[in-house]
Amino acid sequence: MNSESLISIGEAAKRLGVSIDTLRRWDKSKKLPAIRKNNIRYYIEKDIDVFLNDLSVIAFDWASTEIATEMPQIFYCQDSSIFQARLMKMQDSFIKALVPDNILFLLSSITGEIGNNSFDHNLGNWLDVPGIFFGYDINKREIVLADRGQGLLKTLQRVKTNLNNHKDALNTAFTESISGRSPENRGNGLKYVRKSVLNNPIDLFYQSGDYQLEITREKPVMEIKKSKQFIRGCMAIIKF
Repeated sequence: MNSESLISIGEAAKRLGVSIDTLRRWDKSKKLPAIRKNNIRYYIEKDIDVFLNDLSVIAFDWASTEIATEMPQIFYCQDSSIFQARLMKMQDSFIKALVPDNILFLLSSITGEIGNNSFDHNLGNWLDVPGIFFGYDINKREIVLADRGQGLLKTLQRVKTNLNNHKDALNTAFTESISGRSPENRGNGLKYVRKSVLNNPIDLFYQSGDYQLEITREKPVMEIKKSKQFIRGCMAIIKF
């Protein structure tokens, strides 16, 4: 390995959009190991790129930790206006990548629905970190969103008090049309997401709490099952 392939911890922090202290913690936990030379931390440039490309791992780690950690700033949308701007940027990137129009605009619509639901429902009620994780990878044909908000169960219990667990909340959100004011728009929006995914060549993974929902092209039915790890808020992975 030659020195040209290494960058300082300060440069790595700048590229990732996190603090140096966060990189030290990630090194200690082996989340993003550093190279030590004379007891000084350095990073292999390629490792930084690989780390940034692992969207689902970064998002799940951020959404599942008990105490919120930093995420790379390129994925952080602290308010809905930033999310909308990045959503338009994603759409432009997909156009340049020649993603077919019928799928391109559907992906934008589904992504917008999921992201906007997070902001609409959690406005003023974020548990700790306001805003959402939003990233996409054209080469992997993947879109990832996550939040550390109230989650579906707490959202829907406000108007459907008989809901007892995250499994029932997921089923309600994705299958039942519920009239009334916010936060019920969240459930209705996810019903639109389910129908869109089922009728198109798109895979969806969605988790809230300790249950996850999956719809795949190989098995185009909605399945809800127990997750091995609890997340705070919601997380979605869209593949096309």
